[in-house]
Amino acid sequence: MRAAVVTSFDQPLAITDVPVPEPGDGQIQVRIEASGLCHTDIHAAQGDWPVKPNPPFIPGHEGVGIVTKTGPGVTLHAVGDRVAVPWLGHACGTCDYCLTGWETLCESQQNTGYSVDGGFAEYLVADANYAVAVPAGIDPVEAAPLTCAGVTTYKAVKVGGVTPGDRVAIFGIGGLGHLAQQYAQIFGGETVAVDVTEEKLALAKQLGAAHTVNAATTDPVAAIEALGGADVAVVLAASPKVLEQAHASLRRGGRLVLVSLPKDNAMALPIFQTVLKGIRVIGSIVGTRADLAEVFRLHAAGRTRVFHEPRPLAEVNQAIEDVLASRVPARLVLIP
Repeated sequence: MRAAVVTSFDQPLAITDVPVPEPGDGQIQVRIEASGLCHTDIHAAQGDWPVKPNPPFIPGHEGVGIVTKTGPGVTLHAVGDRVAVPWLGHACGTCDYCLTGWETLCESQQNTGYSVDGGFAEYLVADANYAVAVPAGIDPVEAAPLTCAGVTTYKAVKVGGVTPGDRVAIFGIGGLGHLAQQYAQIFGGETVAVDVTEEKLALAKQLGAAHTVNAATTDPVAAIEALGGADVAVVLAASPKVLEQAHASLRRGGRLVLVSLPKDNAMALPIFQTVLKGIRVIGSIVGTRADLAEVFRLHAAGRTRVFHEPRPLAEVNQAIEDVLASRVPARLVLIP
């Protein structure tokens, strides 16, 4: 099969032929129809994070496709089913985190496209118990971004405790941000979209943002304070400056939800303001299988829209360059 393989952290992905993987016990083989390009895939390919994957490997944790084979012991999915294979490729199922609804914190987890091969290929194998059924009627090209960008921002809005009437500032409108905004609005929030490009702010307005702020020309802290401050700030831009602006934009009792992962792994946190204003700082990782099922149900019900652009898998390196240069309005989806 054709696959995009990371052979070295300092080289482009190699489009090459590799053996089709066969499912083992409890696994399914999936013919990939679409696989979203997430910034995490770029970090993986470039070895940016402290715990690095081991080349050669195949990135991609937004893979959606059709089950073509099942291994021994599989009962959850059958040949012909459409499934999504998310970042959480496997967890132990027995630790405190797995047993209390926080499986994404399992210390024994395997991650798709990072510690196990992912969806930038024609086929992959996945743990059947961690693949999630895609409801009928959802385009696989739209389901792919929901598998990470959707469930990650849905979880961020959940843990931020957004309730009707809350003012929710979304810092970074793009592949994740345009979905975060929609989930905040579904939860009843009044959204403030913050970005540095007018094209993305126009998208935010199209999706119903109550306010937009161009941080390239306007101080977002002052702009949000003029509205009364934010109850919740969800940060999706990987810049310490943006993280600090989001914190400063919060009103008393506000919640700062950190999702993005800056390469330098640091931000300045003003302790006096955090304590005296009663601000809560919350780290939010991807959602669970149950969260992803909810995301798919919302989309099947017509509650969300996924702005995406399909690209051939063979153009993965150009796609990465375009993402890094902010030349894409929302989410790129690779088609094998």
